[in-house]
Formats: sequence, C-alpha cells, structure tokens
Amino acid sequence: MPTRAAILALYASSLRAARAFSSYNFREYFVRRTRDSFRAIQAETDPARVGALYADAARELAVLRRSAVVNQLYGGWRLAVEERK
Repeated sequence: MPTRAAILALYASSLRAARAFSSYNFREYFVRRTRDSFRAIQAETDPARVGALYADAARELAVLRRSAVVNQLYGGWRLAVEERK
C-alpha cells in the first residue's frame, strides 16, 4: 500500500502534468479528471484497492506527460476564456 506522502506526490505530479497542456480544453479536462480520480483514492478504505488505484494513477501520469509534450508541440491559438499572461 502506498504511503500518504507517495499519494500526495503523485497527485501533485499529475496536476503539474495536466497544467502543462497548452490547449485550454485539454488542460481543464485533465485537471478535473485528476482531481476526480484522486478523490476516489481518498474515499477508498480497502488497502488493496488503494494500491490498485495508485498503480493506475501512476500509469496515467506517464501517458499524461507524453500527451502534454505532444500538445505543446502542436498548440493552437489562445481562447478568449483563457487568462492572459
């Protein structure tokens, strides 16, 4: 079973990877999806299930990082709803 610190570190890494998308719609979708998946981990009480959810989230993080890089390479225009930097 992963420790609380390991789960929080994975959560922070997942949010960081989700925020790396240059496309607003993808970025908001993956931030929302990350929060929802970690809320499911937080609500789970079975240690075996927590371990399985943690492993799934770790695999998703690898996919998310690769997808964010590709999205940054082919980023489009900024939308009107996005904040100006």
